[in-house]
Amino acid sequence: MSTTTTTKRLNNRPAHSPRQPHITFPGLARVDGSALFAFSPSPPPTSSPNSPSLFSSGPSALASLTGPIEVRLALENPSHATLEVLVRPLSNVPATQAKALAAAVRTVLAPSVLGSMLPRTLVQLVVQILSAGGQGKREGAGAGAGVGEMGVMAAAVNASTLALLNAASVPMRGVVCAVAVGLLHGARGREEDGLVVDPDERDGPLDAEGCFAYMYTRDAGGDVHAKCVWTDWRATGGPGEMYEAGAEVLQRAREAGERGAREVYEAVYASVERMGTKEKVPTVAAVVRKDVEMEEMEEPGEEEEEMEI
Repeated sequence: MSTTTTTKRLNNRPAHSPRQPHITFPGLARVDGSALFAFSPSPPPTSSPNSPSLFSSGPSALASLTGPIEVRLALENPSHATLEVLVRPLSNVPATQAKALAAAVRTVLAPSVLGSMLPRTLVQLVVQILSAGGQGKREGAGAGAGVGEMGVMAAAVNASTLALLNAASVPMRGVVCAVAVGLLHGARGREEDGLVVDPDERDGPLDAEGCFAYMYTRDAGGDVHAKCVWTDWRATGGPGEMYEAGAEVLQRAREAGERGAREVYEAVYASVERMGTKEKVPTVAAVVRKDVEMEEMEEPGEEEEEMEI
């Protein structure tokens, strides 16, 4: 059994907790559902909630869903729906990286969509990346060129899940939520495990980073069950000694990712409970911490519509 302790972070955030999830349903025109998801330490202003500049402090993405609609003959599948994901980068036209991200998002969401109930149709998701959260290339030992991509991947997955829930036109098996997990540089040999959920630039260089996605379901008794549907774990520097215990590190990273993704799921669940109400606040911000009591937001005389996930 491991005797490592939880890592202390310079930003005073718990090692296995993501930044505060912020969820907005902007109600975009000419689509069936839309949602904006951001990892941000402070609530964005209520004015112009779709402005990319408001979410510069964390990875964020805006997703829209259209479907089920008529599918082109070349993409038609007689047994289940065709799920198409298109990713628009923050700048320039979609290139190889955007197409790879789109393929990954589609693979992550596929287990949660009951496509067999919508044969010969098309479900189209368009994801606009709004911010990478300043998670560009970190300098120093162990820094890699791809650092920060995992945070963008997690934001894209969470925004896509929320768009599916907002549309309510595609049957789903469960709710998929994702978070990034990083291994701090030089963690090997220390008492701390070196793992941090949703790493940012203040965490410093990383020896490894990954994205983990989990599908959450609730049974009749209200118990929540999680299943890992996506694992992407890679070294960000050169070959290191840490991979002598690579399997153990990966298992601990997966466990840390589940704890972080569960907080995202609780935020998603809380936002869906308020979806469709006549609230005046356009931004739904949820801080899921055991020591923080969530304040209910509902108007007097109005019955809150509950959507079981």
